[in-house]
Amino acid sequence: MANVLVIYTSVSGNTEEMARLVSDGAEKAGADVTLKRVEDTDPAELLDYDATIIGSPTYYGAPAAPVRKLFDDSVKYHGQLEGKVGAAFSSSANIGGGNETTILTILQSMLIHGMIIRGNSKGDHYGPVSINAPDIRVEQQCRELGRRTAELADKMT
Repeated sequence: MANVLVIYTSVSGNTEEMARLVSDGAEKAGADVTLKRVEDTDPAELLDYDATIIGSPTYYGAPAAPVRKLFDDSVKYHGQLEGKVGAAFSSSANIGGGNETTILTILQSMLIHGMIIRGNSKGDHYGPVSINAPDIRVEQQCRELGRRTAELADKMT
């Protein structure tokens, strides 16, 4: 059984709801899941998990400051996340609001750490995106991201 860390930052509650849905999907796939805010996460904790899934609202087409800070502070562990699984999701206020660039920025940092990222040929290719509160489609995409990430992490352990 893989252990999965789902971390997020949220102001409106939309990204937090997405994180809960992602966690639900990972748990239903049999993973041991820890859900917490990015602000309450020490970068050293990333070493303790088989997979890390990060959610952020979109600000100016990029992740929120706490997510960027986590990656900035994680530099001291460069190379130690090699082979762990990573994934991301995002919310914003409007279509074309920068969700995909936010997710890609998170994934780019994970790839530089040597993490393994799995794309999705159906639905939200890079990771789930929500415009405002998650709707039924986003709920399904979030649960699917949790499930797929947990299953890949389980195969990697």
